[in-house]
Amino acid sequence: MDSSNNQVSDSQDRTIPEVLIFSDGQQVVVQDVDDVPRGKRAIWQQKDFRWAIGLFIATCASTWYVGDARYGNGFAYMIPVMLILLAHEMGHYITSLIYHVKVSPPYFIPMPFTPLGTFGAVIIRQAGQEDRKTLFDIAIAGPLAGLVIAIPVCIYGAMTAVEIPIHLVPANDYQFIAPPFVGWIVKAVRGDWPAGMVLESAILDAGWVGIFITALNLIPIGQLDGGHILYTLIGKKAHHVARGLIVGSLVYMFLTANPTYILMLFLILMMGPYPPPPSNDRAPLGKFRIVLGWLTLAFILVGFTPVPIVMS
Repeated sequence: MDSSNNQVSDSQDRTIPEVLIFSDGQQVVVQDVDDVPRGKRAIWQQKDFRWAIGLFIATCASTWYVGDARYGNGFAYMIPVMLILLAHEMGHYITSLIYHVKVSPPYFIPMPFTPLGTFGAVIIRQAGQEDRKTLFDIAIAGPLAGLVIAIPVCIYGAMTAVEIPIHLVPANDYQFIAPPFVGWIVKAVRGDWPAGMVLESAILDAGWVGIFITALNLIPIGQLDGGHILYTLIGKKAHHVARGLIVGSLVYMFLTANPTYILMLFLILMMGPYPPPPSNDRAPLGKFRIVLGWLTLAFILVGFTPVPIVMS
């Protein structure tokens, strides 16, 4: 029995390769794409990049759908939203490449039947590849890159927004609640917020999405950017902060009957509530990174709102 099985397997393994023979006598063995080592394939032949490109296109479609349904112009919403998200993820991805940390391409998450049209994006990497300083740089690069696009988008959106009396807003329509940072931009551009009016602008709302998602990612819990940044700043004490925020969020949602963040909290708990440690906790950050880290985390206070969306 064993001998016959070996003979069958040997005959299956000894397949005759396909050979191309050119007119000059040159012979080239045809190799199947699946047999080519992953690192030697063209980027569009790699399965993870094909998935990433497909999800990116799907998220473009979902954000276009949301923008077209709400504003009658899907591109005015889709383009700035996707630029902000792409800048954020490329900040992580390019910094990882600079430090030779192996990561997946960004996987965007389409959600066409939600107010935002997307749940952001994720990059997958194996924990423990980087030291403390490298982890800090990779974690902070995303939020900073996203803000570089989101802030000008907010400014332009505030400049071009149309004032609409609140009583003309359709019933059961949702409204984005501006966090302090967006409110400051609108006030700087247009003056005091007009009483009894709402500002209608696909571009301003796209900027709001960028500001809000950035602040959300900076919450110091688990695999979020803020969780990694805080861990590099205070070490394992960040676990106590994460634990307190998780409990506090559950209590807040229970007392206010506001389940806005329950899905996000569930996903965080599934991925792990605490950030994994770097390979070297003692690599020095330097004063500049420490100050930058705390200032970036402080953006939560001005970019986040506990009730981001309300129905009119």
